Amino acid sequence: MLISVGLGLAVGIILALTGAGGGILAVPLLIFGLGLSVGEAGPIGLLAVGISAAVGAGLGLRAGTVRYKAALLMAGSGIVLSPLGIWLAHRMDNRWLSALFAVVLLFVAYRTFQKAQANNMQPSFTAAPQCIRDVESGRFVWTTSCAWTLALSGTVSGLLSGLLGVGGGFVLVPALRRFTDLTMQSVVATSLAVIALVSISGVLSSALTGHLNWSVAVPFCGGALGGMIGGQFIASRLDGPQLQKGFAAVSALVAIGMIVKFVF
Repeated sequence: MLISVGLGLAVGIILALTGAGGGILAVPLLIFGLGLSVGEAGPIGLLAVGISAAVGAGLGLRAGTVRYKAALLMAGSGIVLSPLGIWLAHRMDNRWLSALFAVVLLFVAYRTFQKAQANNMQPSFTAAPQCIRDVESGRFVWTTSCAWTLALSGTVSGLLSGLLGVGGGFVLVPALRRFTDLTMQSVVATSLAVIALVSISGVLSSALTGHLNWSVAVPFCGGALGGMIGGQFIASRLDGPQLQKGFAAVSALVAIGMIVKFVF
């Protein structure tokens, strides 16, 4: 229990310093710290990420930055495939599942470092996005192309959430930036709402099928909440781009460690 609390504390601090995307390190910490498989650690990590995302989404709703229709569409399509991801996770060989997670983690590390280098995410595209807001109302002008694009993004996020126990922010944030004209604040708030909804679905599915270890999950999430609260005091005093580069470096090292474990 003490180890679970300590690991959760570390994840909470990382979440506070780097945002919801930092929750991707929850699963590797549980694997190396408690010797769990990816299938066992995934639902626990998803619960911790879901709780933190729900807090952020609640703040976004209060501030009016969550595009709730887009969030519901993306979450709805993600919820459909999240149970399939969980089903696959418990039928795949753990070594190959670990290798897949390591590849995803390396991708996240690369994108995070790239984002830090670009000085906080300047758009790299010039084509008009599929989802554009009405000038007067500020709401999306819904088209078939817009709806299908957002639904597909949610589907990919939901599948990875169930399969690997990750929130899917590394899919949702780039998709919302690329295919909509939302501000960055609204992109983050909307993605957090999607993560929270999909995570709830995945956690419930795992709990109902008996794949959620509550004796580890409860102290782990308790530690994560404590770490998030404490990390807020540190985050305001540190430089954002440097934090992103540090997170990218740690993620890359953890991914390499998982690959080495897979090979040997």
